[in-house]
Amino acid sequence: MYFCNANLKGLGMRKEGKFSVLVYLLVILAMVFWGMSYVWTAMVFRYLNPITTIFLRLVISSVLLFLILKLTRQLQPIRKEDYKLFLLTALFEPFLYFLGEGYGVKYSTPTVSAIIISTIPLFSAIAAAIYLKERLKLWQIFGFIISFGGIILMLLGPNFTLQFNPIGIGSLFFAVATAVVYAVLLKRLTMLYSSFTIVTWLNIIGAIYFLPLVLIVEPGQLISIHFEWGLWYPLIMLAVFASSFAFIFYTIGMRHLGVSRTSIFANFIPVFTSIFSYFMVQERLTLNTLSGMLLVISGVIIAQQKAKGKNAASVVSS
Repeated sequence: MYFCNANLKGLGMRKEGKFSVLVYLLVILAMVFWGMSYVWTAMVFRYLNPITTIFLRLVISSVLLFLILKLTRQLQPIRKEDYKLFLLTALFEPFLYFLGEGYGVKYSTPTVSAIIISTIPLFSAIAAAIYLKERLKLWQIFGFIISFGGIILMLLGPNFTLQFNPIGIGSLFFAVATAVVYAVLLKRLTMLYSSFTIVTWLNIIGAIYFLPLVLIVEPGQLISIHFEWGLWYPLIMLAVFASSFAFIFYTIGMRHLGVSRTSIFANFIPVFTSIFSYFMVQERLTLNTLSGMLLVISGVIIAQQKAKGKNAASVVSS
């Protein structure tokens, strides 16, 4: 916690108002990186299968974060009493979550994947209310409903019919379920360790979880990897920005904003994914998609509207 707060204060964010603005900006930036991750993943899948892709993504991210924190002496060791919590959290994310997300992207499109994943806030808020006793306000519920309506609209085809691959959609909703559990477990970790430490150890443990799967299910993938720009550029982007910085920024948001208020920003992910997919992989942007984007953004704004003023102190103290 000291590492994160010291850096934020070092940027001149001593006042609560400026501090809260920075936290919101970091969370939004995390959504940009995760929005891009679906496009980068689709690009890597032209060369590698999901399990190998995820394993390499986590290995690169783990090595990068571990070296940075070791050199700066900011890596906190895991206390014995917290081993089980770290192992359990890493089991749900990155391990189970990335399995669901990876096969979801493989059997659908980047935008559809992002749309399904963006339902996480709806379930995370309910889980937070039940297990973490976070109060769910009326305007939050209203914002969730509007955002969810936008998500459904984005899923509709030109003739207002749902178009999806059952395997892909099933995998994505599996990822959603694991992410909800992860959000609850992560909140507990944020009270004990810095955001950088949490992400580093979770990625390392996740890579260890994936190693047997790579060796058993896709043993020939690692041997046959070619050093092509089309493969390594999106893979490195996934590791550095989606698996490292995005999770760090999201964890900072979780610490200061709470589970439900941070998770609602995930509704921005399909918006960013749609835009990036249009320019990078030539995925069409339909009228339904554009209209859905507007509803998603409106819902996020409404759900966050009254986080200021009366609840401003909780942004820093929670």
